[in-house]
Amino acid sequence: MHSEVSIAIQAKHTDVYGNNETVKKNLPDKFFPQTGCEPDVAYNLIKESMFLDGNARQNLATFCQTWMEDNVHKIMDDNLDKNMIDKDEYPETAEFEKRCVNILSDLWNSPQGNNAAGCSTTGSSEAAMLGALAMKFRWRNKRKAEGKPYDRPNIVTGPVQVCWHKFARYFDVELREVPISEDRLGLNGEVVTQYIDENTIGVVPTFGVTFTCHYEPVAEICAALDAYQAKTGIDIPVHVDAASGGFVAPFVQPDIEWDFRLKRVMSINASGHKYGLAPLGVGWIVWRDWESLPEDLIFWVNYLGGNMPTFALNFSRPGGQIIAQYYLFNRLGREGYRNIMLNLYDAAQHISKAITAMGDFEPFFTADPEKGLPAVSWKLKSSVKGYSLYDLSDRLRMRGWQVAAYSMLPNMENVVIMRLVLRHGFSINTADLFLEDVKRALDYFKEHPVAVIQTSDAVNVFDHSGR
Repeated sequence: MHSEVSIAIQAKHTDVYGNNETVKKNLPDKFFPQTGCEPDVAYNLIKESMFLDGNARQNLATFCQTWMEDNVHKIMDDNLDKNMIDKDEYPETAEFEKRCVNILSDLWNSPQGNNAAGCSTTGSSEAAMLGALAMKFRWRNKRKAEGKPYDRPNIVTGPVQVCWHKFARYFDVELREVPISEDRLGLNGEVVTQYIDENTIGVVPTFGVTFTCHYEPVAEICAALDAYQAKTGIDIPVHVDAASGGFVAPFVQPDIEWDFRLKRVMSINASGHKYGLAPLGVGWIVWRDWESLPEDLIFWVNYLGGNMPTFALNFSRPGGQIIAQYYLFNRLGREGYRNIMLNLYDAAQHISKAITAMGDFEPFFTADPEKGLPAVSWKLKSSVKGYSLYDLSDRLRMRGWQVAAYSMLPNMENVVIMRLVLRHGFSINTADLFLEDVKRALDYFKEHPVAVIQTSDAVNVFDHSGR
């Protein structure tokens, strides 16, 4: 009896690292474990391993949101067990999704009113594929009705995120990705007509290009397609990939015409978990109207008590991100989003001025609300020796900063840039901490120069996936 009491007291007062199971147990990497372990042991072993991940707040390469206020964490905890696809069982989650679609329809100036066509997705990649599928189905149905062949569809883009390459491969569509040049960093109205024809299912301008962070001129591209239709009779729709810019421009530059004010724009996708400020795992697709969403894409599913429409690629997924998105729309409103975005532009411009003043760098893109996202990038001056931007990226990582350094796309592969994407939670104080570490790195390279071969063959530390 005495020994049992002693063991109980010892167990109560021994911390988790006083437990032999903690310090001696290895996490399985190949086989399903035969037995389990205490929850605190499992938790701490997992947490230990996660120390090797970077600090998300110092990740200046990602567009995805890395800071949330406490109420968002509470919402995610409160709704961890809700499957958003069960609309009959969780009708208020379904209602919040519908409201978010209507709110975005309003934000993007849709003529549809309060019965907008759209849905949530797991992110912008899924949303982009849905928009592209709708264009393919519309084109195919039209070609069938006209008795014309429909076996060689193509889609025209500028420099795009990898999800568009996936769409083209998975759904058997030719991707015509217009190459960039030093005087044209993306798609524009002048070049687009050189790549389209009667088999083009749609044109995709990117409103916030992953590689450069600038806005492609949607209105100019639409005008070029209008002129092309007047000349040839071929009507080509536009889908805007506004993964990032769709939650930025409407608040800081609402007069830029890129959305449903342009009649040729049939659909728009955006990432809720980027500048929508929501937790990771939510994107949005909105169509101009219900006529723009082909019936072929809609499935009516008799599932768990209700007959419901679904037109997403995924099915079961958590509802917390949708509810958090709706919370943020109510919590911040247009004014709150505007203030957050303007603060990010201020911080980006602060960094750009300080980086330029250091003398080693030339600006490549400086945050400008009329031209692109709250991001900043720079090149290394050709006169600078002793290190490359890849070396600088490595050096900054020693202080926890994850900064994208990469060579540009074909036709500009000799240009290497470093890019910072600023997100909610990044302040001027954080900017100054980063700048101090850049100065510290430059001082190090002066004392310890590196043999530099700065070419496109150098190791690229940037993942172009972007989403």
